[in-house]
Amino acid sequence: MKDYCIRSAQGRKMTAPRARINGSSLFVCVMMMMMMMMLFSGLVLVAESAIGVNWGTLSFHKLKPSTVVDLLKDNNIQKVKLFEADPLVLRGLMGSGIQVMVGIPNEMLATLSSSPAAADLWIRQNVSSYIGKGGADIRYIAVGNEPFLTSYAGQFQSYVVPALVNLQQSLAKVNLAGYIKLVVPCNADAYESNVPSQGAFRPELIQIMTQIVSFLNSNGSPFVVNIYPFLSLYGNSDFPQDYAFFEGTTHPVIDGANTYDNAFDGNFDTLVAALSKLGYGQMPIVIGEVGWPTDGVVGANLTAARVFNQGLINHVISNKGTPLRPGVPPMDVYLFGLLDEGAKSTLPGSFERHWGIFSFDGQAKYALKLGLGNKKLKNARNVQYLPARWCVANPSRDLADVVNHMKLACNTADCTTLNYGGSCNGIGAKGNISYAFNSYYQSQMQNEKSCNFDGLGMVTFLDPSVGGCRFLVGVTDTSSSFRPYRRWVICWILILWCLGL
Repeated sequence: MKDYCIRSAQGRKMTAPRARINGSSLFVCVMMMMMMMMLFSGLVLVAESAIGVNWGTLSFHKLKPSTVVDLLKDNNIQKVKLFEADPLVLRGLMGSGIQVMVGIPNEMLATLSSSPAAADLWIRQNVSSYIGKGGADIRYIAVGNEPFLTSYAGQFQSYVVPALVNLQQSLAKVNLAGYIKLVVPCNADAYESNVPSQGAFRPELIQIMTQIVSFLNSNGSPFVVNIYPFLSLYGNSDFPQDYAFFEGTTHPVIDGANTYDNAFDGNFDTLVAALSKLGYGQMPIVIGEVGWPTDGVVGANLTAARVFNQGLINHVISNKGTPLRPGVPPMDVYLFGLLDEGAKSTLPGSFERHWGIFSFDGQAKYALKLGLGNKKLKNARNVQYLPARWCVANPSRDLADVVNHMKLACNTADCTTLNYGGSCNGIGAKGNISYAFNSYYQSQMQNEKSCNFDGLGMVTFLDPSVGGCRFLVGVTDTSSSFRPYRRWVICWILILWCLGL
């Protein structure tokens, strides 16, 4: 029952027309407002959820930020979450009107927690310089990303609260503390329970979670959590498949008078119960990440991703809420993710590179109504591709010694669709070789030498794609070479070291 509930592992500004009122009317209005505040102070405010997306940039084929921003605007997506403060991305978002949550990698928490000067510098370079008329609309700063994962074994735990304090003081120095909110995205493994109503944070996290939640509450920030029913299904062969979706289940979780027919609601209410135990049962909750991958392993496919994401969106925008928060959906929901990221680590699984609702080149993978006005997803416009040519196995050569070349190609490029359950798993041995060769060739921007492989490869102008297995062609409108976020971290460490911090 436990795994059915938990994965093991902005406030909005509204303005109204001003009306002229006399003194007595003003007194009555004030009194009525005070009574309403007293009456409803213990209740959660009901508000429509906003659907946003996570924009990750770990790709060999990165679209220009302006292309991605146009993609967001064309699909009426008004909220985006970033995992790092990439200057190119932040500049691309300036003047777009899109609300931004910008992230700080876990690796930077130690420095930011120990040095107020480092926090001042980070805010100045990554927030203040982009704020203002025609600037980026930064609303949140995510301090770390799932820093309490059990797999981290407490590595970042002691840094989070001091980093929050330093960053909050830094925001106050530039008069942004009342506008930009600090949050700490947590994984759902931060809490646990057999049934939702008994939810509680892990024992070793209770003290720090109490501090964090108190900080969030004092500063008007929501609690951000990442919920992944797919990972519950992927990691547990006994997990009921239909419970991961929103179509109803033959394995509901019965919790007293409440019945849960999907994992998302069960997980969400477990968090609600955990927050209640700390005295913050009414704290607003934002879903920082949620989604379904489309490739790489069994169960990760286009149909499942469409059914899950559409079911999630319909469920959230219906304002139905959950048994413990009826009529009160999450404050905001950020789908994971916007684009596929072919350079992500596959340590969690081969599906990690295939979470996007759009492929790496901004093309919609499946029909999806985001509830934001459009009936279907709109593709990225004016994407500039490399020439229509591919690298495949040379049919006139003996391929007996191809193993090392395959390893080179797949260690550098993305071959995860060849894995069992992947969309290219059934194309045969020669097809596998060609796919690996082409992935490497495209990642090297079709450099002529990258299709040599000691004479085993050859360039073709005939698309070798087979059925649902797509042999990609890279894009040319990249804004920069591939830069994992860790390079940003290294640069920051060097800057701070030079400053003697």
